[in-house]
Amino acid sequence: MGRGKIEIKKIENPTNRQVTYSKRRAGIMKKASELTVLCDAQLSLVMFSSTGKFSEYCSPTTDTKSIYDRYQQVSGINLWSSQYEKMQNTLNHLKEINQNLRKEIRQRNGEELEGMDIKELRGLEQTLEESIRIVRQRKYHVIATQTDTYKKKLKSTRETYRALIHEMEMKDENPNYNFSEENHSRVYQNSIPMATECPQMFSFRVVQPIQPNLLGLGYESHDLSLA
Repeated sequence: MGRGKIEIKKIENPTNRQVTYSKRRAGIMKKASELTVLCDAQLSLVMFSSTGKFSEYCSPTTDTKSIYDRYQQVSGINLWSSQYEKMQNTLNHLKEINQNLRKEIRQRNGEELEGMDIKELRGLEQTLEESIRIVRQRKYHVIATQTDTYKKKLKSTRETYRALIHEMEMKDENPNYNFSEENHSRVYQNSIPMATECPQMFSFRVVQPIQPNLLGLGYESHDLSLA
């Protein structure tokens, strides 16, 4: 008993439709491969499922572009004309935008103002004033931030300096007083960035004096002076 004929119409059930597509796609790919081997034919097969999945087969002796080029020569249909025209329109649009931007830059530099009316000149003036306001606001913000930073460094350096002066006075009063190396390192480290970042502000210079009579007491002497 033979198999019944299948009515050729759209399969409504999505699952059955996908199963049928997968089976028949494999069959078409197999037939295309056999046709290429048996008949030495050159063919290209492109398929898209209802879900947008792409499948392709091309003869090993050629490629898809060569097939399309030969198709254009035989049929006289240019497959790339619409795409070329679209790309050409996009290029012209980008060129126009580029020219307008260059013209605006030249006008902001005070060039090519002859063809502008009073309304356009007033708009250009307002744009420049707004740009100047933004730049000035940013400049003041940077200055304020740097000033606060320098004030904090100056305050820290002064506090460290006072602490060192106090320790020096204590050492002069009591020869056995242990000098704190922590304050020494702090004032030395603080003096380097202050001298490099803000030359107008003072910094400390640490001097190693030659005092042989103090070296025998077991500690090292330091003299601090303003640079």
